[in-house]
Amino acid sequence: MKTSITILPEHKIIENDNNYMTLTIILILIISFIASLVRSTLGFGESLIAVPLFLFFLPVETAVPLSVMLSIVIALVIVIQDHSKILFKSAKWLIIYAILGIPIGLFLLTYVDAKLVKIGLGSLIIIYSLFSLMDRLTITIRKDDKWWLFICGFLSGILGGAYGLNGPPLAAYGNFRKWTAKQFRATLQAYFLPVSFLGFIGYYLKGLVTVEVNEYFLISLITAIPAIFIGRFLNHKLNNRSFFKYVYWGLIVIGIALIIISLK
Repeated sequence: MKTSITILPEHKIIENDNNYMTLTIILILIISFIASLVRSTLGFGESLIAVPLFLFFLPVETAVPLSVMLSIVIALVIVIQDHSKILFKSAKWLIIYAILGIPIGLFLLTYVDAKLVKIGLGSLIIIYSLFSLMDRLTITIRKDDKWWLFICGFLSGILGGAYGLNGPPLAAYGNFRKWTAKQFRATLQAYFLPVSFLGFIGYYLKGLVTVEVNEYFLISLITAIPAIFIGRFLNHKLNNRSFFKYVYWGLIVIGIALIIISLK
């Protein structure tokens, strides 16, 4: 039985490579815009959009550092934009307590069945969000409370260390404190900026911040920067009460996505 090998002409190979690169750039631009718009409008949630979509056409060692670098820029721009809205005391204690929770998150990531944890976590987020939307959870904190700061910050560290999901506990604390939409958006960025930067340092030391990652990052800024400003406009237009309804609907989507991903 004879077999034949087809060798593509050199110009065809170059053309295919160029088409792939063009498609990659277009997808990065689209995903970066959507993820940055969500993050800038609600204050969190871009990583669950960006990372899974990047993974369709980028290796994990490229997708994750790219997402973290994008997160740093979003947080930095928002902190500069709305620094007067940041509740620095709240952000400081949330960061400190989150650092304590990160090792536990890493332990869960390493030693516990990820599938079961993601299903349980997704279910918990959905149930909590539904109860909040139905006004069944009426916890109100008039001023910063160390115990609630510890609980929410510590849980955000655990979830962030394990699955990069710092947002849900932070959303809960913002709702308990009755932060305005502007305060919520700005304060969370004061939290995410140092946390994301620490993650970036870790990836850099591991040699994951490559020339390719930097090139894709610079490309992503073309659509990410305008999306940040559009998100700010949308955030400032939202009524403070209705804002948290959008936040909890966003959390429900995250919970559903976690369950779906874990079942694959």
